[in-house]
Formats: sequence, C-alpha cells, structure tokens
Amino acid sequence: MASQASLLLQKQLKDLCKHPVDGFSAGLVDETNIFEWSVTIIGPPDTLYEGGFFNAIMSFPANYPNSPPSVKFTSDIWHPNVYPDGRVCISILHPPGDDPNGYELASERWTPVHTVESIVLSIISMLSSPNDESPANVEAAKEWRDSRDDFRKKVGRCVRKSQEML
Repeated sequence: MASQASLLLQKQLKDLCKHPVDGFSAGLVDETNIFEWSVTIIGPPDTLYEGGFFNAIMSFPANYPNSPPSVKFTSDIWHPNVYPDGRVCISILHPPGDDPNGYELASERWTPVHTVESIVLSIISMLSSPNDESPANVEAAKEWRDSRDDFRKKVGRCVRKSQEML
C-alpha cells in the first residue's frame, strides 16, 4: 500500500515541478520522505491575506489516496477554518464517508480523486471565503462575524509577519 502511495506522490510532485500552479509552491520537507511536503501558499489577490506567504506542512498517510493528508500551517494565520495550532479544517480533508456529526455530505469529504494541487487550491479558496458555520477557531469566526475591523487587523499582522520571514 505504501509503495502505491509513494509512486502516486512522486508523480504528483513531478507534475507540479513540470507545471507549477499559480498561488503556491510545494516540495518535500526532506528528500528522503515523500510523505511529508512543505507548501507555501501566496495570499490570494483581493483578500485580506493578499501579499502573505504562508508556510504549511502536508503529511500523507501510508494509505494515500484512500485517506486524506493532514495540513498544518507553520506560519501564524488567523482564520475561522484553521485551528489555533495551525491545523487546517476543510471538508475535503475529513475522512471519506458519512459525517458522524451530520454537518457534511459524504460527497463533500475526502475522495481519492483529490491531488496535492486540488487540496492546496481548496485551502486558497478557504482563505478567500471563510466558513464561519463550523469553525475550527471559534474566536476567529466570532471576530469575522462581529468585529471585522479587529479581524482585518489580526490578519494584517499575520501577513506582515509572513513577509518578514522571507
């Protein structure tokens, strides 16, 4: 199983190197481990995150693509769908099948057709339009809803900090 996952990840890495996608870059954290990727997401234009460079680690399970990777920002980021520790919470990263809590349809959750590219593009989309209905960071979601100016200021600090880390 792990060898299939390894071959698929090698192919996706090769494809991304040959055909880079606007908005992010990706590579291995360590050349000896195909299951751990370093991703830099460029803050999407016309969003509060514009101008930022947000680093994350994408960790793939041995049974990928049957199970989703986990994605965790290593850069500070203030967002309703990112846990305070940096873990990303979006539907396509949730295990396949029915949601035990009934919030998501099975069709919204992980399926093996997702690639590194589709995952990162979903995260970029998440930055553009937060889902405050089922937040990972309740405080950020509350601020997004009730105090947009304070939310903007916190995101602005994260963007500036990400620029300083370059």
